[in-house]
Amino acid sequence: MDFRYTDAEEQFRREVRDWLQANLPPGWGSTFQEPENEAERFAFRLDWERKLHAAGWSGISWPKAYGGRGGTLVEQTIFQEELARANAPEFVNIIGRNLTAPTLMAHGTEAQKQRFLPKILSSEEIWCQGFSEPNSGSDLASLRCRLVADADEFVLNGQKIWTSFAQYAQWCFVLARTDPTVPKHQGLSFILLDMATPGITIRPLVQITGETDFNEVFFDDVRIPKANLVGELNQGWRIAMTTLTYERGPEEALPRLVRIRRDLDSILQIAAAPRADGSRSADDPAVRQKLAQSYIDLELMRLTGLRSFSRLLKGEAIGPEASLNKLYWSEMYQRMTETAIEVAGEAGPLMPGDPDAPAGGAFALKYLQSRAMTIYSGSSEIQRNIIAERVLGLPR
Repeated sequence: MDFRYTDAEEQFRREVRDWLQANLPPGWGSTFQEPENEAERFAFRLDWERKLHAAGWSGISWPKAYGGRGGTLVEQTIFQEELARANAPEFVNIIGRNLTAPTLMAHGTEAQKQRFLPKILSSEEIWCQGFSEPNSGSDLASLRCRLVADADEFVLNGQKIWTSFAQYAQWCFVLARTDPTVPKHQGLSFILLDMATPGITIRPLVQITGETDFNEVFFDDVRIPKANLVGELNQGWRIAMTTLTYERGPEEALPRLVRIRRDLDSILQIAAAPRADGSRSADDPAVRQKLAQSYIDLELMRLTGLRSFSRLLKGEAIGPEASLNKLYWSEMYQRMTETAIEVAGEAGPLMPGDPDAPAGGAFALKYLQSRAMTIYSGSSEIQRNIIAERVLGLPR
């Protein structure tokens, strides 16, 4: 593999970097920080997304017909890497951009693409994901949320859970059961839901970090136009697999790599800094070994991501191999945050807001946040099953 970028791609990287330097808030990352209040932080990030769109930085590789720039996947990845390198505000419409949009491009009607894609790109409409249910998380095909035809509409009843940003979203894509008489994978349908529709109740869930990104959502006789059905009736499982492939794919993993590498740099700085008694965490051979392993893990993540990405550049589809990426980075990052707490010593568990917290409490917060990584986007157990059966060809 040739790891070098072309002159044009390097020029594109410089343009992105220069724009970010000129347009991030003055003092960003040092004297200027994001708001601590969740609602205010969401609004801040949404304003940043819309600023990027207004400047022409949204949808780098999207077709121009749907509001994109018609660029290459390499340019899209460079853009995401530079955002991560600058520690720019994270996107809030990530479900719309990364999941809804590619799913509609693959399976939606032209009318659906024209209606939804431009407003996803502009962040005029925020999206959430209606997949998991209280008793149907890892075994997604066992879901019980019912979608019943009634004249020119469907009626939705049931509950979804762990629905990120549902309290802010205007739209949700929902996987629901439309035929309970057939095997569970065959009776599901994929539909688009306006969150302003009567009959929807949203209840935020308080996470271990104190944040409320997740929600539980209840549907009581929610009426949805049949035109919102994506693909054919009872073919939702196949469409959902497209969605999950993009959620686990290299386009998501490669920019994440940049953010994780920055986290490792911060851990190394803490490890090298003298404590009150003059000792350093880096003086402990066991700690040094864990830090070295974290560096090796990151390199393996980079190479694995590039291998998958090269397949995309050749026009090949990314299938169950995407589970390798997701399984690897989620478990690797959990190990790294555990090392971060160990490196920080007795002050490691202190959360943001505590003046004695190392790195502003980032270590403790990211340690807690990382607990969910081996659950969302498919648990590690499910990823291993997919890899065993669909990649390695092992028996069920």
